[in-house]
Amino acid sequence: MSKSYDVIVIGSGIAGLSFALKVAEAGKRVAIITKKNSAESNTNYAQGGIAAVTSQTDDVEMHVADTLDAGDGLCDEAAVREILNDGAASIEELAYRGVAFTQLKDGSVSLGKEGGHSKRRILHVKDVTGKAIEEALLHGIATSDAIDTYEHHFAVELITAAKRGLDGADRVLGLYALDTNTGNVETFQSDVVLLATGGIGQVYQYTTNPFIATGDGIAMAYRAGVEVRNMEFIQFHPTAFYSRDSDRFLISEAVRGEGGILRNLAGEAFMERYDSRKDLAPRDIVARAIDSEMKQSGARHVWLDTRHIPVKKLHDHFPNIYDYCMQQGIALEKDMIPVVPAAHYLCGGVKTNLSGETSLPGLYACGEVACTGLHGANRLASNSLLEAVVMANRGASAVMDYMNRSDVHCVKLPEWVDGDVQDSDERVVLLHNWDEVKRTMWDYVGIVRTTKRLERARTRIQNLDREITDYYWNFKVDESLLELRNMILVAALVVDCALQRKESRGLQYTLDYPDKLDMLVDSKVRI
Repeated sequence: MSKSYDVIVIGSGIAGLSFALKVAEAGKRVAIITKKNSAESNTNYAQGGIAAVTSQTDDVEMHVADTLDAGDGLCDEAAVREILNDGAASIEELAYRGVAFTQLKDGSVSLGKEGGHSKRRILHVKDVTGKAIEEALLHGIATSDAIDTYEHHFAVELITAAKRGLDGADRVLGLYALDTNTGNVETFQSDVVLLATGGIGQVYQYTTNPFIATGDGIAMAYRAGVEVRNMEFIQFHPTAFYSRDSDRFLISEAVRGEGGILRNLAGEAFMERYDSRKDLAPRDIVARAIDSEMKQSGARHVWLDTRHIPVKKLHDHFPNIYDYCMQQGIALEKDMIPVVPAAHYLCGGVKTNLSGETSLPGLYACGEVACTGLHGANRLASNSLLEAVVMANRGASAVMDYMNRSDVHCVKLPEWVDGDVQDSDERVVLLHNWDEVKRTMWDYVGIVRTTKRLERARTRIQNLDREITDYYWNFKVDESLLELRNMILVAALVVDCALQRKESRGLQYTLDYPDKLDMLVDSKVRI
């Protein structure tokens, strides 16, 4: 029997939780579907902070200029200006919900500075900003009688009017979700679904993202015929802690904002050779510089030097990073940190307008899963949390208008049917394909690309897609199968978009087309 709600939210990061609270406060019944525990999200791992103009020495136009510069000509300037203008109000709302941003001794808010910013405008809670926001929002969710949370439920597929063969314009009707505890697929019915599923970092061998970041929302939207764009713009965070395994603990850009210096293995501060802003250049420039230094020397990492920063400042500003490094045998006041780039953030995604609406009526998206035009070809540091909360608020308002229209109504949905399938006895196929897609993307679709590498990646991913499609239709679905299916699809979308872009711009750097085109274009993929 299907479960029916006014609104269904897929994902439990800052975007999904903010949206759910706003809609519930407007009197709607909301279901939050999350494939792990509610607190497990990209938001929870965000260290640096949230960028917004809250100081009298700053103004929105400066923030706009910095964002446009980082976006390398591909930002939607109207979207940038509108989202950033809503910044201060969104900060006030987070504070109202219980986020205690770090303050200075005089009671004013502590503002950090990160690469690409011309002013100190990063509000933070020490170096665990995302965790603090997540906890505050989850407290609000727990005290709401209008919100039901379904943990360990994996959203499998959107149900649309076109898929049901209904006449008239296509629209969303609900979705199927796998209860990973029972193995049963349940039907959820709603005229409004919000995708807030985060990014795609797990398609790469090395990433700062948690294991949940497998591109599920983008894959579902694409299979439903929704427009997806600019998937080639993968931001590699310049400074992740180097280790011999695939885990990559994030060393916040704020460390460089407070004076951290990148050095090669010879001890040379090398960033001045690549950009006049040195260690505070935008992330794409810093990541390529590190990649170049490593390739020139054959080194496995470079160093981040914090030894000249007062130890009390390191303790006060970066307690989480300090403790992690200590656990790895690195004392920040006397040792340098081994760092390497790692896949971090997707600047493209499901295309939306400034109300969070996608090309499919009733389907909304916000957060990293969405492409609003704010980030362009490269995200300015700490703009992501801001975009998530601003677009969640805007999307909630748009949803109320959509639901008040007379032409929106529910229809009876069919239950999921497994058919004549069995439990898999070939799990090794999943493990092998999981490893292959991640290695393929890292080796061929990384920081520096060529057409030949991209074509090789496309051939390998097409083979993986054929294997996993056959597997999907012949065995019962489970979480690992569904994640791998989504990962292979979004990997293909990244390669497709990268091959379309015959230039180097922002995060897309290709040796075959090192220059920028005069004409600005978005890469698009659509069924």
